[in-house]
Amino acid sequence: MEPEFWQERWARNQIGFHLPEVNPYLQRHWSQLALVEGARVLVPLCGKSLDLMWLASHGLRVMGVELSEQAVEAFFSEQNLVPRITRRDAFTVYQTDLIEVWCGDFFALDAEALAGCTALYDRAALIALPPLMRAQYAEHLSRLLPSGCQGLLITLDYDQSQKAGPPFAVTDDEVKVLFGSDWTVKTLQEQDVLGESWKFVQEGVTRLDERVYWLGRA
Repeated sequence: MEPEFWQERWARNQIGFHLPEVNPYLQRHWSQLALVEGARVLVPLCGKSLDLMWLASHGLRVMGVELSEQAVEAFFSEQNLVPRITRRDAFTVYQTDLIEVWCGDFFALDAEALAGCTALYDRAALIALPPLMRAQYAEHLSRLLPSGCQGLLITLDYDQSQKAGPPFAVTDDEVKVLFGSDWTVKTLQEQDVLGESWKFVQEGVTRLDERVYWLGRA
């Protein structure tokens, strides 16, 4: 998928993927990572998620990455935060005390940019990408994040023939293929959320499973 696709979604305010509250799975399962205060957390394709504020409120240093400048500016405006803005290679970096959002292409990140990241939170990145890009995404994470890094990954799984993504269906088997060679993968929760997702019902989807995984970098 080209960057213009997401730029246009934000420009038209077609952001049904944005959750207007803190993700309940994050609140329920994040403590299992047992991070120390001040740990640095990578949040790919973060949009203007309230999850960034929640993580920072727990004493974590948050590094969001987002392609859309409109989304980044909306986040800081809506949270009444005035960021310092600098340039770092291909990125424009918006930064406050505990939150920094790198505006640019996630795949342009290098190991230096992610130095010190000991945690990963993916609520909307993997499921935003088509199959080939999902493989590239997982490979990029495995190449750049250090040994001992932990993560929380949230996915959707449904019959892709019943609805075109995004969000894309990511099966349990695919998660294990994408991350199994470099990460320990543990399922924390799985539930059918079709009854809460009328847009999917209206499009003819008959099953919609959300899964939450703990990831541990080998």
